[in-house]
Amino acid sequence: MNIGLDIMGGDYAPEEAIKGVRLFMEQSHNPDVHLVLTGNAALIAPYISLLEPYKARYTLIEAAEVIGMHEHPTKALKEKPNSSIALGFALLLKGKVDAFMSAGNTGAMLVGSMYSVKAIDGILRPSIASPIPRLDGGYNLMLDVGINADCKPEHLLQFAKLGTLYSKHVLGNENPRVALLNLGEEEGKGNILAQTTYPLLKELPGITFVGNCEGRDVFHNKAEVIVCEGFVGNVALKVAESFYDIFHTMKGFRDPFLDTFNFETYGGTPILGINSPVIIGHGISHATAFMNMIVVAEKLISSGLTDLFKESFKQPTEQKASV
Repeated sequence: MNIGLDIMGGDYAPEEAIKGVRLFMEQSHNPDVHLVLTGNAALIAPYISLLEPYKARYTLIEAAEVIGMHEHPTKALKEKPNSSIALGFALLLKGKVDAFMSAGNTGAMLVGSMYSVKAIDGILRPSIASPIPRLDGGYNLMLDVGINADCKPEHLLQFAKLGTLYSKHVLGNENPRVALLNLGEEEGKGNILAQTTYPLLKELPGITFVGNCEGRDVFHNKAEVIVCEGFVGNVALKVAESFYDIFHTMKGFRDPFLDTFNFETYGGTPILGINSPVIIGHGISHATAFMNMIVVAEKLISSGLTDLFKESFKQPTEQKASV
């Protein structure tokens, strides 16, 4: 498998990106994984010697341009076709890589996904999902966590299906339970969106719906998939991320559970519902995060998740024609 990585994206790139690639090479002995790196050869020259022992396991594609973190995404992709992100999506669209990832401009990654590989037929809105640590050592999956600030019930139903498939085939939960994030456990609680979505989730085939979950349930073993609109999900995710910064970094607390709140341990956030795997990394990613982004991409490709999504969201006419 060929995995594409923008080594110019992120506040600490290209140095930390290359160090992350080296970490992955040191720890992975899978001969099927070949990395395709997009970046500016002149800018990475001081660090590329770190990959000398592994030069047979990667290819560097020259990218003369870089999209800055604060550039307008659509404008930047149009005006910088030779950027490391634009070239990465070109490789993905042509099938030269099986997945693409970057810790660079998030907007450019989202726009590139929607206008190059595009959403899977039948998907109303792709979603981004994030693992949420649990006290028992496992992870729940929350979606959406930022790409869809405003949603309709039909969007949340699709998030439930996307999350169920991801949780089962990538995270290894045989029968993942789905909960609706709400301000109370009882049916009928919440805003209009939650009240309307609840009965629809109860009747949705292919998922195991267990009702509402409250904010206090997010870190417990109540449901492996937690569904919400992106505004709420992003706030919840950022609050969770702040635990590590406050208690570990600022106050010096040490605890194994607290360590799981370090975003670097899970690397990046996959965009679910598009025609090829794309992973968005945090802008402040260091080497460990880049390594784990590659690990996530490897899992996504090996699981065949994109094909599972396509099959699950086939329109009735397509299903009939394929019989």
